[in-house]
Amino acid sequence: MVGEGLKTEDLDLCFQKLVVFGGGCGGGKMGGRGVITDWKDIPMELLLRIVSLVDDRTVIIASGVCTGWRDAICLGLTHLSLAWVLIIVRNALGVLGHASRRYFGVDNCKCKNSMNNLVLSLAPKFTKLQALSLRQNVPQLQDNAVETIAKYCPDLQDLDLSKSLKLSDRSLYALAHGCIQLTKLNISGCSAFGDVALAYLTGCCRNLKFLNLCGCVRAASDRALKAIAYNCAQLHYLNLGWCEDVTDVGVMRLAYGCPGLRALDLCGCILITDESVIALANRCLHLRSLGLYYCQNITDKAMYSLAHSRVKEKHDMWESVKSRYDEEGLMNLNISQCTALTPPAVQAVCDSFPSLHTCPGRHSLIISGCLSLTSVHCACAFQAHRTASNIPHPAH
Repeated sequence: MVGEGLKTEDLDLCFQKLVVFGGGCGGGKMGGRGVITDWKDIPMELLLRIVSLVDDRTVIIASGVCTGWRDAICLGLTHLSLAWVLIIVRNALGVLGHASRRYFGVDNCKCKNSMNNLVLSLAPKFTKLQALSLRQNVPQLQDNAVETIAKYCPDLQDLDLSKSLKLSDRSLYALAHGCIQLTKLNISGCSAFGDVALAYLTGCCRNLKFLNLCGCVRAASDRALKAIAYNCAQLHYLNLGWCEDVTDVGVMRLAYGCPGLRALDLCGCILITDESVIALANRCLHLRSLGLYYCQNITDKAMYSLAHSRVKEKHDMWESVKSRYDEEGLMNLNISQCTALTPPAVQAVCDSFPSLHTCPGRHSLIISGCLSLTSVHCACAFQAHRTASNIPHPAH
């Protein structure tokens, strides 16, 4: 009954089961006979345990019960998004009254148009946060809010600041100093960040495994990629989509420094050539997803290097090591608008990686805009064709 569809009668039933009779020792928060008589009487330790077991929606509902519950939730909450922040404050404004308005720093009720002030007020109260999403449709977040987050949320591991167009390098420097445990950072669309600040951050946050730099044209340079390769050996996912200054120099350093890469998006990186793909094929043997959309300097040479990497993977790994890794190889490949490619080369990749599909409903080999590649088919498509060919036709 927890979470989706939670109703008042469900809460009442839960409360009845939680009522504890304390044996008549008077005093205390639980009434004269040591009895939990109301929701607000539940001890904070028990409430924190309950909060840890329920979903986000239920936590938000709970924030509107009373000030004690709100305080416990602020202390115990580890995952938070901007949408839930706004709901928590709405609960405070609508249910908890003037004291809560002061507590949340929104006594003037301008939170709808002052998201930055809202974050400034709330960050010091959510000190246990491990994941925070502040993705915005209308950019309002400013550097001072990120600096506050960095100061009060040292346990932060997952941060989404995408589309925060007003942020500058100050934010990256603050995160580098205050949130060194970051493993996942999404700053896609933050076009004001520079490569020096990004390189500095990677030197402090060396546990990064997920980094989204899509559209960060100034930050995602070869200099920054060299720093990422040197500092973030554990990196699994990197999105460099539409970072047009990235060249083979940066990608090749990345391939050598981050051999554990699982997914790399180079869509729109128009300067890269076969050399980048060859380096990835030779060094990143666990690569599962590769985006090369609109990389029109890519030729058959790159495709054959990918196909050959599957053979290399099988020969180079010891049997004891192989069992620890996913054996499916490349599972997603986007070569749309790579018009220099020919069917034999792409078919070789498809034949080497059975998880690449061209069949309906399972497209993981994306070739849109390449009319010459329409003859390329995955293994299951060939199997379906053979099966259909073997079905006996009814006698006329």
